[in-house]
Amino acid sequence: MLAFFGNHVLDEGDLCVYSGSIIDVLGRVGVGEQAVRSTLTRMVNRGMLRRQREGRKMYFGLTPQATRVLEDGRTRIWKQGAVNDDWDGSWTLLGFSLPDSWKRQRHDLRSRLTWSGFGALYSGLWIAPGNVDVSAVVSELGLSDHVKIFHAQADQATDIELMIRDTWDLESIAARYVTFDKRWTAHLGAGSGDDPIGTRLRLVSEWLWTIRTDPRLPARHLPPAWPARPAQETFRRVAEQTAAPARRRARELLETSPAR
Repeated sequence: MLAFFGNHVLDEGDLCVYSGSIIDVLGRVGVGEQAVRSTLTRMVNRGMLRRQREGRKMYFGLTPQATRVLEDGRTRIWKQGAVNDDWDGSWTLLGFSLPDSWKRQRHDLRSRLTWSGFGALYSGLWIAPGNVDVSAVVSELGLSDHVKIFHAQADQATDIELMIRDTWDLESIAARYVTFDKRWTAHLGAGSGDDPIGTRLRLVSEWLWTIRTDPRLPARHLPPAWPARPAQETFRRVAEQTAAPARRRARELLETSPAR
């Protein structure tokens, strides 16, 4: 759903999309109507989407919170990329201590930290390469009083490559890139197909799933032939191939209304 709104709404200004159009497009990638409707409702309840009624039809648009999430995803996908060749040697450390009863808050914090590139150095101490600004994330979750953030460099006695292997599951991250690259390289060889909007939705969704647990670790401390680079090149080739056709198809398929 986030990939759909990122592809077709984020850059269109204040726009709402008819639920039937959303059901149609997500149905092209195998998502059933009931699943779409329940996801829309859940995202409204979480403050990610807002409803707008036009006669008997219901339209959905982005909230400021969703816009921030999608803009962050766009930066990660299109500007930063998956390969970190310019790491400056710095690290961001975040320590937190939450009451045992705060299970949802702990889950939400860990999920947002993972997306921001953090890994658990210890149970309550997380670390990410580079100077990462997560103050807005912490504030948005209402956890500012329970979190401490530091920026530092590792001492010479610290084995950075060992720390990386202990903190992140490199095999799992690499396997995601290999799987993505094989699947979409095969797609390139088979041609673009006749459903560019569905193809692009699958592409972006799978790429987001692939990179979401990748903290963009410094390339010089990763194993040789790290598979993120070829996977990223494949992603960008398919993205370029589908961009214009998907945009044209979206204009034909999506019923929209200006946000009020």
